[in-house]
Amino acid sequence: MDRWRTLLSEGRHPASGDLDTLSSEDIVALLLAEDRRGLDLAQRHQADIATAAGWVAKALGSGGSVVFAGAGTSGRLGVLEAAECPPTFGTEPKQIRALMAGGPEAVFHAKEGAEDREEEGRKAVHDLGADDLLIGLSASSVTLFVHGALSQARKQRVPTVLVTCAAIEGLESAADLVIALATGPEILTGSTRLKAGSATKAVLNAITTAAMVRLGKTYGNLMVDLRPGSAKLQDRARRIIEVAAEVSPERASQLHEAAKGSVKIAILMGKLDVTAEVADERLRAAGGHLRKVLRD
Repeated sequence: MDRWRTLLSEGRHPASGDLDTLSSEDIVALLLAEDRRGLDLAQRHQADIATAAGWVAKALGSGGSVVFAGAGTSGRLGVLEAAECPPTFGTEPKQIRALMAGGPEAVFHAKEGAEDREEEGRKAVHDLGADDLLIGLSASSVTLFVHGALSQARKQRVPTVLVTCAAIEGLESAADLVIALATGPEILTGSTRLKAGSATKAVLNAITTAAMVRLGKTYGNLMVDLRPGSAKLQDRARRIIEVAAEVSPERASQLHEAAKGSVKIAILMGKLDVTAEVADERLRAAGGHLRKVLRD
């Protein structure tokens, strides 16, 4: 019991002791102010966040996978991050995936006691290898499922990262890289889906986006590896081609179709006046980095 009692994330926030007597406006103001504070704390760890991004890029670049492991809100944020990478960056689902304490059902419905099963965390990562990367997510830092996964991964010589919102003594031994934000008490006592959740999401956004930039998934600030799986994304793909290849909207549509949906190939066709086959060959030779092809 003491492992929770002493956690700052379980403490009472001095500014919200009379929360139930406040107006809706005052409650919202408190919550948003705390979210801003959580983001400020995340920014103080930008060097470690950048290191984690480099590790993600290295794992994916070497053919490995990146796995998020968590429970509750933290686990669901991992699921969200893994789900959003394929449409945004064109990654394969197996490259970035999430392990949720309690299994897939726990994403939508709380599964009592799942986070306390350390052995389940160990079993969940048995298939990981040295080219992979495990990122444990635990707002409190003491989630047994996450600790089990991290411990087993390290035994298997898998690089590990822990993202947590509670800095406690001895935490540095839990993973190869620990990003401890120390966000402190929540406005609603113990509800780490609030400030801690927002800070964790910001860290994950920064890690994956920076990694994808390093891997050539962007050109400038354009997501040139997106998968146009909806009308909105198809329109975005055409607009990206229009801007990057400096062509008319009509020509952008023609190039997108000729490139069979590949934004990068369409851009190269438009910029270099080459066929889709030649564009594909040059892109492969450049490791998928569009800017490198255009620069050469």
